[in-house]
Amino acid sequence: MADVFYQKLAATRHYIHEHPEISEKEYETTAFIKSYLQTLGIEPLDYPLKTGVIAEIGSGKPIIALRADIDALPIVEKTGLDYASDNGAMHACGHDFHQVSLLGAAELLKEREASLTGTVRLIFQPAEENFQGGYQVIKAGGIKDVSAIIGYHNNPHLKPGQLGLRSGAIMAGVEHFKVTVRGSSGHAARPDLGIHTVLAITTMVTNLQTIVSHTISPFDSAVLSVTHIDVGTTWNVLPEKGYFEGTIRTFDPTVRQTVMERFTKVVEATAQAFGAQTTIEWADSPKVTFNDPTITPVIAEHSKRFAEVVETMPSTGGEDFATYQEKIPGVFAFVGSNGGDNPPDWHHDDFIVKDEALPVAVNYFVESAVRLLEYYQKN
Repeated sequence: MADVFYQKLAATRHYIHEHPEISEKEYETTAFIKSYLQTLGIEPLDYPLKTGVIAEIGSGKPIIALRADIDALPIVEKTGLDYASDNGAMHACGHDFHQVSLLGAAELLKEREASLTGTVRLIFQPAEENFQGGYQVIKAGGIKDVSAIIGYHNNPHLKPGQLGLRSGAIMAGVEHFKVTVRGSSGHAARPDLGIHTVLAITTMVTNLQTIVSHTISPFDSAVLSVTHIDVGTTWNVLPEKGYFEGTIRTFDPTVRQTVMERFTKVVEATAQAFGAQTTIEWADSPKVTFNDPTITPVIAEHSKRFAEVVETMPSTGGEDFATYQEKIPGVFAFVGSNGGDNPPDWHHDDFIVKDEALPVAVNYFVESAVRLLEYYQKN
């Protein structure tokens, strides 16, 4: 990557990092991306999206989509960077880096547009952090006629210059549950006259911890975490109702089904034992980010031209890139973004992405698009 181009992209990322916007509020970010693309001679397409941008380079089929997410998190930044955000939001997951690498790829692909053997569709996706953006893009028609889609996430545990890939599951399926429990209120001095909602909830939480350890094979993997309990308002009253919520993470559809079925049985049986009523709500969240076993090796081999390709371990984090992979073949990678000694992880208030990671990220988008256009022309 030429130094002038690198410095341009780094400066652009610093600007975006300094002006983050949370999920479904990415209005200024959307305007910035549209304006940037127009300076490259790329006109944004008219898709029915409140935020986010879709554009194309080239013409005809096949169509290969490149996706980057653009939203930030409601976190107060504490990195101390001279381009740190001060508006109460933060790109604590590196989506500023993702969108800038796609802007850089757009510029390079536009320069070689005449030689492209099809169309590259650029998807600057909103609302990844609340897992709604992928569904919004699909509903808007954003992946219509697309043969395959390419995406990535920065990974602070890999060094700049490294690219992590694997066929199959690379990020976990995510379930977000909320369990509401209704008992009977009363005086704390006479629990026998009410139904103890607090005790019912805490017993449920304890009982649920046996699912992974005693239901799932030790050769499989699953995570069940209760992260939020809300019950009661004062010290001497038995509350009528309360709720708890949390997440389940799995890499296999069968394991997912087993955990969810067992979860329901444990909650309902515990509620019955206390004479309480309960409801379980499951949020609309992504399944396993599953790399296509046919085209992933193609991308991995081609990527050795510009990166140190490593077979990465899967992450228990979730990614709504999986919503696209339920519809079309997709490849999702990890781009090394720090690689220091125990660097802060995603969603930390001192999370830092190194600019030196930009060349691999940009080339991953460009080279993957070109290679897959050629691949689908022949297949």
